[in-house]
Amino acid sequence: MKTLRIAVAGGTGLAGRQVVEALRARGHSPVILSRAAGVDLLTGAGLDAALTGADAVIDVSNVLTQRKAVAVAFFDKAGTNLTAAAARAGVRHFLSLSIVGVDRVKNGYYTGKLRQEEIVRASGLPWTILRATQFHEFAGQLLSSVPGPLALIPTGQVQPIAVREVGEHLAALAVEPPRAMAPELAGPRLETLVDMARRLMAAGGARRRPILPVHFPGGMSAGGLVPTGDGPRGTQTYTDWLAENAPAFH
Repeated sequence: MKTLRIAVAGGTGLAGRQVVEALRARGHSPVILSRAAGVDLLTGAGLDAALTGADAVIDVSNVLTQRKAVAVAFFDKAGTNLTAAAARAGVRHFLSLSIVGVDRVKNGYYTGKLRQEEIVRASGLPWTILRATQFHEFAGQLLSSVPGPLALIPTGQVQPIAVREVGEHLAALAVEPPRAMAPELAGPRLETLVDMARRLMAAGGARRRPILPVHFPGGMSAGGLVPTGDGPRGTQTYTDWLAENAPAFH
């Protein structure tokens, strides 16, 4: 197989590290786009040099916020700069990671992700967007974002997937022909966020405190995060993930 030069925006993040590892395992040459590597998505600095000779771009860049204005501003600026630089470099495949339910759940961060999708579609590049379900880490992220003596956790179901499997799937898609909207990727089993949070606490992965289940308007509590059609499914369950990470919790 030909070794491809594949740029990974957000290559030092949770998903990005898995993408980079999966690309290397397949014999490809990942180029990490990060500030540490002299590349700034928000200013465009270093992008043209980093993308020189790139065959594909995988965008897993991210911003940690639930504020709509912050999310939209980040994904708009980063997406515009990245797709423009990819077009100048003659990149043959632009692949972006999105979220299952991003068009059904009303959420400030999701509004930013929708803007990111719009930019990719309008870029003129050959593109693929992969919507994946929430990672197994999602319950812990929710708990860490809610300080105080009570943990307010949304009711509703998710179908969580291992971030490692998302990285492997993105690496596989990057070397295939562009697919526009790829089939949604999800984990193997339905879970409730409340149960995931309780089990994470019991395993020592989060501070123990009472959980208050809350119905969230906007679709999250009404199944909006669950895929609606067929598509590829991961194999690692949330139970497996907890067992694998339990040593790190203690």
